[in-house]
Amino acid sequence: MIDATSEPLPRLPVRRADTHKGDYGRGLIVGGSLGMAGAPALAAMACLRSGSGLVAVAAPRCVQPTVAAFHPAWTTHALADDGEGVSELAVETLLTHTEGATAVAIGPGLGRGAGAASAVGCVWSQPLPVVIDADGLNALASLGPRLAKPLGPRVLTPHAGEFARLAGRPLADQHDDAERRDAAAKLARSFGPSCVVLLKGARTVVTDGDRFAVNTTGNPGMATGGVGDVLTGIITGLLCQGLDAFDATRLGAHVHGLAGDLAAAKLGQTSLIATDLIDELPAAFCLLSAG
Repeated sequence: MIDATSEPLPRLPVRRADTHKGDYGRGLIVGGSLGMAGAPALAAMACLRSGSGLVAVAAPRCVQPTVAAFHPAWTTHALADDGEGVSELAVETLLTHTEGATAVAIGPGLGRGAGAASAVGCVWSQPLPVVIDADGLNALASLGPRLAKPLGPRVLTPHAGEFARLAGRPLADQHDDAERRDAAAKLARSFGPSCVVLLKGARTVVTDGDRFAVNTTGNPGMATGGVGDVLTGIITGLLCQGLDAFDATRLGAHVHGLAGDLAAAKLGQTSLIATDLIDELPAAFCLLSAG
């Protein structure tokens, strides 16, 4: 594999003066369930803060009002539910919403069950970039060999436990950089040439099976609920602006960690929470632009 770590970070295109919100993509976040409405909201805010022109959240009807109330800058779509989470009846509606999206993220707060698996299978089959995280990865693991090869780029963002379910085996040593790199690359290749795996950890690995990069930004204060949802939103926002899957994931991991480092410098690591990263995303992107 080619080590891309020493190569310059990808850059977002310079914005022209005569552009409008449609030029920067339409992000769709699919997630949420009873008690987990905050997860897709965090991803949606991070997607907006990472430059996507428009963001919508497709959530089960039982939590749609809660998701909508978090912020006025995104729209929401109601999905059929079973009173707690998305139901299998939601697939047809979900298909109509993916048709207008530039990139989709699925998984934050989605919950488990047949409805979640149907939603992931539906999104997986679409010919557009898709980021899969959290409960979306658990659903993906349950679908296993029933999945066809993807028709568009796919980004999987597992932690060690989710990786074990996807790969069918745990990491031999989750602290060994070479083991993490090789295992992540093997997983990426198993899903096809358009798949990128971001294996979370103290030194996050990003690989498409042929190239890899190891991220060095971030700190232990980021080990708190919702931080992964923010990462999902960042990567989705970068995909919306035209970066390819490997570049969007590599840059997303860097910006995510950098925002965490900026937040920790102000607040310390102990009190860091996910929304602090979102608050620091503007400064993180400004630092990248100035570099």
